Amino acid sequence: MNRRSLIAAATLIALSTTTAFAQGAGKPMKITLNFLAAAPNAGFMMAKQLGLYEKAGINLTIEEGKGSGTTAQMVATGQTDIGFADAPAAMQLRTKGAPVKIIAPVLQTNGFAIISLEESNIASPKDLIGKKVAVQPGTAQTTLLDAILASNQIDKTKLDIINIDPGAFVGALLEKKVDAILGGADFHSIQIRERGFKVRDIFYRDVGVPTVGLSIIARDDRIKADADLFKKFVEASLQGWDAARKNPDAAADAVVAQFPSVKKAQVLAQFDVVNKLLCAPGATSLGKVPEKNWTVSFDLLTQFLGLPKDKPITDYYSTELLPASAPACS
Repeated sequence: MNRRSLIAAATLIALSTTTAFAQGAGKPMKITLNFLAAAPNAGFMMAKQLGLYEKAGINLTIEEGKGSGTTAQMVATGQTDIGFADAPAAMQLRTKGAPVKIIAPVLQTNGFAIISLEESNIASPKDLIGKKVAVQPGTAQTTLLDAILASNQIDKTKLDIINIDPGAFVGALLEKKVDAILGGADFHSIQIRERGFKVRDIFYRDVGVPTVGLSIIARDDRIKADADLFKKFVEASLQGWDAARKNPDAAADAVVAQFPSVKKAQVLAQFDVVNKLLCAPGATSLGKVPEKNWTVSFDLLTQFLGLPKDKPITDYYSTELLPASAPACS
């Protein structure tokens, strides 16, 4: 090789090294979020901003999702390495043969709520008797209404249940066409508060329906092929979530830095709800749901969402990738 060729080769190596450094060192991985970037998934952006994934030897790409069901499908078909999706969505997909497993519940309980204006004086599920309740057909909140009623000994026929399209859902409550809606405290309630109304949220988890919420999921075969990599991902992510819950302002900045179209004020408002969901009652650390919550979730999903009973609840999740030093709940 002549002198000119050696110089060219050296230049090419230098450029390649610089490009690799610019793109981020470590093993490439991609996570697909449950939906658009917001407070319910901000911990991942915080972890990336703090360099926690890079420190763990991971070059992470974060992409927005189109719903938990779609995200779970993408994990199942290998279109993404890791997904962030509602536990019930992942569990239902697994019953159909998809090799998808929950490896770390981040929001240990769901953010579903009975939402009403404070002036309506609806303080418990029994206050819904004789009232107009708006629901969106096909959503988990609506499907689990039967579980709410059963847990609180309420006759469904004593409620006036009205199906309403998503576009008119919040408006129906604000215009007082209905007394309450079944929705997301981290979504619908935020919209209502942003319009200057005072809202009361009755969380499903507090009235008998504490199903596990948004969780980190992955394919069985990919976990088996490199369990250490996924364990490092979970550890870095939980550290990111710990930092996010302690400093929502910095976490909101991290979200906006990586997804500029997001409004910081909305992310901050969502954290008021999200921080209540990171630890279930009785949980000792982030990412580790109390066993009784898994049991209750399984019972509710088999009874009200058609989850089969042919496999135990432990088939749907694993605690083996959770770090021993996971951030404490208290």
